[in-house]
Amino acid sequence: MAEISEFRGVRYNPARVQYMQNVICPPYDVISAQEQQSLYEKNKYNMVRLELGLEQEGDNERSNRYIRARDEFNLWLKENVLIQDQVPNYYVHEHSFEIGEAKKKRLELFACVRLEPWENKIVVPHEFTMAKAKADRLDLMKACSADFSPILGLYEDPGGKINQLIVNRVKANPTYNFQTGMDYHRFWAVNEPEFVQRVSHFLIPKPIYIADGHHRYETALAYRDYRRELDPNGGGNEAFNYVMMALVSFSDPGIVILPIHRLVRAIPAETIAKFKKELHDYFEVRESSAGSMSLSASAGSIRIYGLEQGQVLGLSLLPGIKVNDFLKQKHSEAYGRLDVSAVQHIICEKLLGLPPGDSENLAYTPSGETACRMVDSGQFQCAVLLDPIPARTIKTVADSNDRMPRKSTFFYPKLPTGLVIFRTDGEI
Repeated sequence: MAEISEFRGVRYNPARVQYMQNVICPPYDVISAQEQQSLYEKNKYNMVRLELGLEQEGDNERSNRYIRARDEFNLWLKENVLIQDQVPNYYVHEHSFEIGEAKKKRLELFACVRLEPWENKIVVPHEFTMAKAKADRLDLMKACSADFSPILGLYEDPGGKINQLIVNRVKANPTYNFQTGMDYHRFWAVNEPEFVQRVSHFLIPKPIYIADGHHRYETALAYRDYRRELDPNGGGNEAFNYVMMALVSFSDPGIVILPIHRLVRAIPAETIAKFKKELHDYFEVRESSAGSMSLSASAGSIRIYGLEQGQVLGLSLLPGIKVNDFLKQKHSEAYGRLDVSAVQHIICEKLLGLPPGDSENLAYTPSGETACRMVDSGQFQCAVLLDPIPARTIKTVADSNDRMPRKSTFFYPKLPTGLVIFRTDGEI
């Protein structure tokens, strides 16, 4: 089903950049303004200068961060700070990390995947997106003709055949081997014909499920259409028909999915008072003392922290209450069983009157501790805390031809930007 290909990646030249930890950066959508500035100062070749350039006073159509990224990218290529591989490769990234007291390792295969519209069900989404983020990424791709940040995709690997092929190939001699904080990265460029053939053979019949990077995928589709308008015959192996992905097996033990908690602010006192009462019309409400319990599923699959001083409210839908009865658009049964759907449609929309995408009254964080701390500091009135969504549930919703509410999943850790770049000019 999915057309997977190796590609001639653009990478940092080790003769010019010795320490990869100084030049990679997170994907654009998790970089704060403070971190952006810090990354700029960290190294003059840090990938943030391409991925998320600083805005400047007086920016206009002829001078802006997209144009500056293009000029910087071309300069780094000219000066051999970045060099393009001579032959196509698959790239493998082994990411070792800690979460809590657990040590994890995630194995990712970097490849190019032919762009397919969602309706073909070859590449499958699981979350809704916002137009603003897509417009920003499209402007960057148009300016630079490059894909800086990989999309995280999941695939089925019954029996672990693909994973074992990769493990057997990358036991030693990585191209990159470096540490960022408590994370360890090993990276290989792989082009042996037998490996390429066997991996491609096993992956071809499988759909790819987008885990992280829905905006980037939809941006790549829009970019492909833009390039085809310029080149009406460009429906073949032109690079703009593909997108760079890091592919991970559903059964990889390093897949970690965090929930995304909701933070509520600036709600009138009378609305909050009414909200407390009306919760009982839709949920079984259990009160317990705040503390570690507020972050624990034993308090309820949905928890509200901060409505009552020193208390956490554990919520479970009352018998007979179905999320799908509150929806303006038809969704699958799998969608209706999600706690995040109940939070979105009953708590946020019906009881608090907050529309989807509300950024004035809602904020988001994958950290329960951070959410509670921000409520305690007075920045927010309450936090709605959720449990993680299993990877298999993501597949179930996607296979139902449906998507979860926006901001449902946070895949941890984020893929680094800067390990390899995909140029969208020329052919694969």
